[in-house]
Amino acid sequence: MPEYESVIGLETHIQVKTRSKIFCGCKADSWNDPPNVNICPVCTGLPGVLPVLNQEVVAKAVQLASALHAESIQGESYFARKNYFYPDLPKGYQISQYDEPLARAGRFELPLPGRALATVGISRLHLEEDAGRTIYQAGRRLIDFNRCGVPLVEMVTEPDLRSADEVAQFLIRLRQLLRWLDISDADMERGQLRCDANVSIREPGSQQLNPKTEIKNVNSITNVRQAVQAEIERQIREVEAGRTIESWTLDWDDERGVLSRMRSKETEADYRYFREPDLLPIRVEETEKRALQQALPELPLARRARLVQAYGLPEYDAEILTEERSLADFFETSVKAYAGDPKRVSNWVMNDVLRLIRQAGATAGELGLQPAHLAEIIQLVDSGMITAGVGKELLEQARNAERSPRQLVEEQGLIQVTDSDVLREAAGKILQANPDQVESYRAGKKTILGWFVGQLMRETGGRADAKKARELLQELLER
Repeated sequence: MPEYESVIGLETHIQVKTRSKIFCGCKADSWNDPPNVNICPVCTGLPGVLPVLNQEVVAKAVQLASALHAESIQGESYFARKNYFYPDLPKGYQISQYDEPLARAGRFELPLPGRALATVGISRLHLEEDAGRTIYQAGRRLIDFNRCGVPLVEMVTEPDLRSADEVAQFLIRLRQLLRWLDISDADMERGQLRCDANVSIREPGSQQLNPKTEIKNVNSITNVRQAVQAEIERQIREVEAGRTIESWTLDWDDERGVLSRMRSKETEADYRYFREPDLLPIRVEETEKRALQQALPELPLARRARLVQAYGLPEYDAEILTEERSLADFFETSVKAYAGDPKRVSNWVMNDVLRLIRQAGATAGELGLQPAHLAEIIQLVDSGMITAGVGKELLEQARNAERSPRQLVEEQGLIQVTDSDVLREAAGKILQANPDQVESYRAGKKTILGWFVGQLMRETGGRADAKKARELLQELLER
């Protein structure tokens, strides 16, 4: 049985994070709003209206193109009308870019498990407006125009991806970059990052690009991976059976996990592109371009490499700490305030701060925990003033707190109990109250010592010195 190589390119549609739409003043983010409330004559295409370009959309697109190392960010690019008729496109055309896009020839560096960085070429990056949303409900087709005119960046890759797993990794890293630069929230379930996958197969070593299919309407990274894998396997079956691959547009049903044909794949001629007569060219001056490029923060892969080199962190830690930008900022600021081993700070951030972040459904920047307060809590644990357990509880109390962790410890009497007499008295009460467990220990069940330590910690409100508690209990039990 011959082997096949899959050849995959992506067309990603990225909702740009702006307050207003691309050509009018309507609210852009309307996910939680009732249908058809964020619309106006411009975004619904009423006769006689004129679009006005939102300059913030251009600035964010130029930043993204710069982060993608685009060799050509056009000083002058143009909008075009992309003509097609569908119920959720009220004008009968979409304002997009065609032959003169904003940027070309970029590259995306993609870390893959167990491999060196792969490079995915970016063919083009252009601006366009979104269409509306069709909702099927109780046998009826309903149209919500809120999304009409929402600003999009369409980014088209070269066919450089070779598996469904690589596609998933690409989308994970792209989402990370978009959030890192604050260009988009990139939530696929909310349609802020959408992906069409063009899939074909060929024999290994061949440079030929065979007929491809396009998978549309996929709303999560998991579903993209499953849909692409299903299409690769289908194409292999077709070729093995002696049939040819036809260029269809396919729909993915995530509930049933199956692909179905929507229509034959459109060509550029079907869209009858022509220059948008109501909009001037987009002009990006060199000074503006340089200013936007200089404003770019350190990018995720560079930040990850620096955390390893500057702080001696394992690759794993650096990967976790650079999942989002505010977490990396929080870590580095905490390390400076702690003035000790960065790995110790990393452990607290990855185990305890991240737990709070996930519970709150927030980012590190939204958590309300000051890096200086985390550093002080670790210092209090290091000094023996409080136990690690108390320190973990203090993290929650320190969120949005006006008082320092040390003040909270003193006010609540959380200082670690190290006095042997106090611990001995508490331990004696526990042994007296649990004669069966004492007998089990003395009969050889030594593992129950941990249970006694837990009881003593509970008795002291988690403030007992764990090492002293264990030693003291062991002494009393072995008398």
